[in-house]
Amino acid sequence: MTDSRDTLYADPLVIPGLFTFDARVAHVFPDMIQRSVPGYSTIVAMTGLLAGQYAAAGSRLYDLGCSLGASSLAMRQNIRQTGCQIISVDNSPAMLSRCRSIIDTDTHETPVTLICADLQDVPVENASVVVLNFTLQFVPREQRDQVIANIYHGMQPGGILVLSEKVTFEDQHLNALNIELHHKFKLANGYSELEVARKRSALDTVLLPETLEHHRQRIASAGFSSCNVWFQCFNFASLIALK
Repeated sequence: MTDSRDTLYADPLVIPGLFTFDARVAHVFPDMIQRSVPGYSTIVAMTGLLAGQYAAAGSRLYDLGCSLGASSLAMRQNIRQTGCQIISVDNSPAMLSRCRSIIDTDTHETPVTLICADLQDVPVENASVVVLNFTLQFVPREQRDQVIANIYHGMQPGGILVLSEKVTFEDQHLNALNIELHHKFKLANGYSELEVARKRSALDTVLLPETLEHHRQRIASAGFSSCNVWFQCFNFASLIALK
């Protein structure tokens, strides 16, 4: 199964609907994410290193909104503790089907369980590591506090949450600058002005970013003892929170 270059928004005669993780997106997703999210490869690789550091023997590691399983694989390849299990959750059957084919080619031994469901419906239990890489931004805003609270309550003391998101800035000049820099990043990666504009339109009511301060407040309110931004490039950032 060969991945294709993302040209989903290149045809001016095709009217794009709302963005959805369907079979067309699944087919081009590796190219789409690399050309659209600055620092994505670094975030995934460091997610694996963090999992290697914090995975506790006999615990579960969750990849919530796993898409094609990049973070699941990174964690699996870095776990050194025994008796661990990775729970990978996504609500897109198309994404999860491709994820299974990718996971099946990996030879590392930690078992991976794939669950097709909304992450709000999957209880987090006995977790030492929970990863939300560019997932919470697609959850309705009124449900996000409860998602983070549920994760906290299902984690072991000493566990870690990795939360990566597209973010906004309260300072409007800074917000406009980072939007423009992200725009230029996508143009530099081969997208046309038309593609960038059409994809932005498709995502406008689907991907709803928040400020870093909002994320910090939510994490603190859930009970996490500390939180830090460990990576940021333009309006994309990743935080770690410790229980």
